[in-house]
Amino acid sequence: MKILDSIAFILVLIGAINWGLIGFFGFDLVATLFGSMSMFSSIIYGLVGISGIYCLSFFAKKRYVNVE
Repeated sequence: MKILDSIAFILVLIGAINWGLIGFFGFDLVATLFGSMSMFSSIIYGLVGISGIYCLSFFAKKRYVNVE
């Protein structure tokens, strides 16, 4: 599970950086690299979204693991 957690976290960071670039500079890095809403960029956006939802489970894990 640690590998899946790491991959999800990296994808969430990529999404956060991309949204920061969009918000501050109006620059969409994913669209620039892979084309505006091409099939590959759509897959990247989808994976980032799924990873974000998966990373919500980190809060539940932390909450229940630290209870003693």
